[in-house]
Amino acid sequence: MNLRQTSKDERIEIRVSSEDKGIFQRAHELSGERTFTAFIINVLKDKSREIIEKNNRILATDRDRRIFFESIFSDQQPNETLREAAGRYKKHIRR
Repeated sequence: MNLRQTSKDERIEIRVSSEDKGIFQRAHELSGERTFTAFIINVLKDKSREIIEKNNRILATDRDRRIFFESIFSDQQPNETLREAAGRYKKHIRR
């Protein structure tokens, strides 16, 4: 349990349809969270962490991102080593 107190001086306000609110409230009831606010915060945190982690797995560093996007958008042709690797891969997946 996290006993550290944090300052809660930020506020987020959203508007949702009555249908969405009903879904959120039903999920809250099923979740066992003490308050609707705690439920919303926990769901939002979990999903946010999931998105961040997924992004970090795809392109782990700024250097990786730069190399990836430079290679995608450059005019360079693949070198012989890359063409050979692609050929081996194609043979492998045809099995």
